[in-house]
Amino acid sequence: MSIDPESTRPRSRRAVRAVAAGLFLAAATAATVSQTDAFASNTGPGGGALQARASTAARLAPAQGALLGHYYGNGSIAQTDKRIGRKPAVHLTYYDFAQDDWVRSPVSAADFADGRIPLVNVEPNDVDFADIIDGAYDAMLRRRADDAKALGRQFFVDFAAEMNGDEGWGGHDPAKYVAAWRHIHDIFVARGATNVVWAWCPNNEDAEDSPPAMDYYPGDAYVDWTGIDGYNWGTSDPDFEWQSFRSVFAGLYAQLAAKGKPIIIAETASDEAGGSKASWIAGIVPTLRNTYPLIKAVVWFDVDKERHWQINSSSSALSAYRKMAKDPYMNP
Repeated sequence: MSIDPESTRPRSRRAVRAVAAGLFLAAATAATVSQTDAFASNTGPGGGALQARASTAARLAPAQGALLGHYYGNGSIAQTDKRIGRKPAVHLTYYDFAQDDWVRSPVSAADFADGRIPLVNVEPNDVDFADIIDGAYDAMLRRRADDAKALGRQFFVDFAAEMNGDEGWGGHDPAKYVAAWRHIHDIFVARGATNVVWAWCPNNEDAEDSPPAMDYYPGDAYVDWTGIDGYNWGTSDPDFEWQSFRSVFAGLYAQLAAKGKPIIIAETASDEAGGSKASWIAGIVPTLRNTYPLIKAVVWFDVDKERHWQINSSSSALSAYRKMAKDPYMNP
């Protein structure tokens, strides 16, 4: 993946992702996939596609509580897990749609071997969505689908996340975005890769030049989990206000909940400036339990970039995070 210079827009986090993804790929090259896996798929090539997708989503979604996920941008997996005091269930990584092998990644192989669920965020950098729709990438997508089916293990694919935000994948054209998503999805289903769990994750706020997030929704038959990316940016920018965990996701939660699907917070974190980050973290579990019960996974974006997103930005924040991570609600 190419490494872009840091964006001047305050709400972009993409530049750092390529660096960490490359480090993980290099570190995990020798990893092998375990033959036994807590998240192994029981979905075979037969049966209706919709039934297979529904059962896949149900198996990954805990009946109670929520899965804890992590983006490892602040040290190695071993260092970070030691810092947290446990192993998160979900591992977020980033890949380029056209340039990277986002299915047969050694990082994902290492995740499966260690009992983590890969959350594969696929970024269509410099890709014209019309080319996806017209089939220019079909040969590559068939290979990815065949490789996914061969894995026989469930994992999340989050294609072109935050499409309604500053990234503007597909040119903020909902019809083109939906057509591209469906085209990719249909290839995977046709090839029998029903172990892929499709997570659709808009930004919690629409960019000024974007239609509303729900205009990009590909449709119930094309989405297994809905999701939201959202952050508390603190008050270090005069235009920003301190937001609680609850308020960050209030705008979209009701709309997503109406779909009746499990919801993943695919990226979140809080800055330190303007309030108590420790209190912000401490409010996550009570908010999930009492206000947002359909949120079944929360993934922390652990890196110091643009804001102090890292879990150890202060000793109080780290203490609160460790306590949250050990809460029974986050250990279903």
